[in-house]
Amino acid sequence: MNILIIEDELPAAKQLTKLLQARDKDMEILDTLDSVEGAVRWLKAFNSPDLIFMDIQIADGLSFDIFRQVTVSAPVIFTTAFDQYAVQAFKVNAIDYLLKPIDPEDLAKALDKVKASITTNSMPDMQQLMRYFDKTQYKDRFLVKSGQHFVMVTMDEIAFFHSSDGLTQIFTKQGKKHFVEYTLDELEKVLDPTFFYRINRGTFLSVHAIKAIHPHLNGRLKLEINPTLGEEIFVSRERVGAFKVWLGA
Repeated sequence: MNILIIEDELPAAKQLTKLLQARDKDMEILDTLDSVEGAVRWLKAFNSPDLIFMDIQIADGLSFDIFRQVTVSAPVIFTTAFDQYAVQAFKVNAIDYLLKPIDPEDLAKALDKVKASITTNSMPDMQQLMRYFDKTQYKDRFLVKSGQHFVMVTMDEIAFFHSSDGLTQIFTKQGKKHFVEYTLDELEKVLDPTFFYRINRGTFLSVHAIKAIHPHLNGRLKLEINPTLGEEIFVSRERVGAFKVWLGA
């Protein structure tokens, strides 16, 4: 069986490879990819593998974006650290999901499902799977403290989230700031990726906050946003390709 692994954590990829080869020495790992951009490029260039193991959060975004850019004909087993609610979503149409750290018995059961689906020619409908993902219940508001009171900030009021010194703030389109008890990694699970994109390690940006985009040194992009952050905003070089795709380029 020829297998493609899409995983941006090298230790996790190595552990999965070790488990697979311990299960069946005839399994061949065709490649290990760490990004949406790399996975799309690989799937366009090569014949479909027999099976894909796919992490959810990878280097330049969410692996769901792969399905929107290229046809995925191989069965997919998702590997994820998502909470139980999200995990239940993957049980609908994916061949299976595996929670990290991967349990060898769970892996064996997932591989048996793949073999059974191949035997019965019952591959999952990936387009139907993506339609289900599009129904994910992303947050539509945040409850934040303002002085001695709490107020609700809706998603259409938010220009961007910025994290500094371990603290995350909401910046509204009106220029107001509110602290939220979320890390950017946690926000990545609850923000709708159609409208919000993590342009670098410290900033999640709304598409509606972008005023202008300029090429910059070392392959980066410099952004003009509204309201301003008080410092220059860049899209890191490794995220530029996925950022352009997010914008519809």
